[in-house]
Amino acid sequence: MSESPVAAYRIEVLTLPVADADRALRFYTEQAGFTLDVDYRPDPGFRVVQVTPPGSAASVQFGVGLTDAEPGTSRATYLVVPDIEAAHRELTARDVPTGPIRHKAPVDDWRGDLAPGPAPDRRDYASLFTFADPDGNTWTVQERGFGQAVSSTETRPG
Repeated sequence: MSESPVAAYRIEVLTLPVADADRALRFYTEQAGFTLDVDYRPDPGFRVVQVTPPGSAASVQFGVGLTDAEPGTSRATYLVVPDIEAAHRELTARDVPTGPIRHKAPVDDWRGDLAPGPAPDRRDYASLFTFADPDGNTWTVQERGFGQAVSSTETRPG
């Protein structure tokens, strides 16, 4: 990629298609532990609800009149955490229906197979689990930086 005159491109917000904004708001704040940033409703035909995952610089939004995508069609939005087991315990304790922790196997020649539990060496991006919101929008939680804090403002060369 050639040098850009813009210092950095960062994802600010992703839009999720939901059928019921109030139900989604309860799920993301009360169960998933996201922070409510905005709930703007200037009229009955338009509403923006923006929530942010703990420690994230990027947010998600949903509401009324934001997208023509069918509710529940967002697939594999990724979150990264420094400890996959702790994240799984936390979401499960909050009654988020999660899938089991699995890891890529074999990691060095991965072709889509997953084995139970976290990766034995806790290698970055090797361990994951999934969950879905009430509409069926799916999330993948992956481990990166096991035992280290993950900066929400970290940038990668690209």
